[in-house]
Amino acid sequence: MKSWSPYALLVVAAIALDQWIKHLVETGLPFQEKLDLVPFLALFRTYNTGIAFSMFSSFGDTGLVVIAVLVVAFVLYLATRTPSGHVIARTGFALIIGGALGNLIDRAVYGHVIDYILFHTPVWSFAVFNLADAFISVGAALVVFDELIGWRREPKPSNAKPSNAKPSNAKSSKD
Repeated sequence: MKSWSPYALLVVAAIALDQWIKHLVETGLPFQEKLDLVPFLALFRTYNTGIAFSMFSSFGDTGLVVIAVLVVAFVLYLATRTPSGHVIARTGFALIIGGALGNLIDRAVYGHVIDYILFHTPVWSFAVFNLADAFISVGAALVVFDELIGWRREPKPSNAKPSNAKPSNAKSSKD
């Protein structure tokens, strides 16, 4: 089994970067005031009391923490069952776990997740999200991509028979 160290380091790096940026956002960005960076991208600090676009906010902090822990456990289970040659999928799983744990830390410490990235146009805006959410999304895309290219890793069935094999309709000398 290939070493899990690079993936563990990626998880730790994702959590550290996510938490550091959230600290900067919390200490330096006014609450719910849009700061445009470019015409379609702004910083906008807000709090998400649910998960994935505020779903399940009625579950409360404890319920959402339990859901997050179960999701991380399931992703860890999938990651451990992934062959060592599937580096793309394992990287994706590490990003998913890092992002989920980053948001789990927010929920456990603050009772909500800190969101701050806003894509928008003058007439439309996407849900506000954070770096941990981006890690989860990119990680999921990598896992799906690895599955899509997985067929290339599989040995193709061969129709050729070994040279010493008898044809299936050949009679033996005992017949």
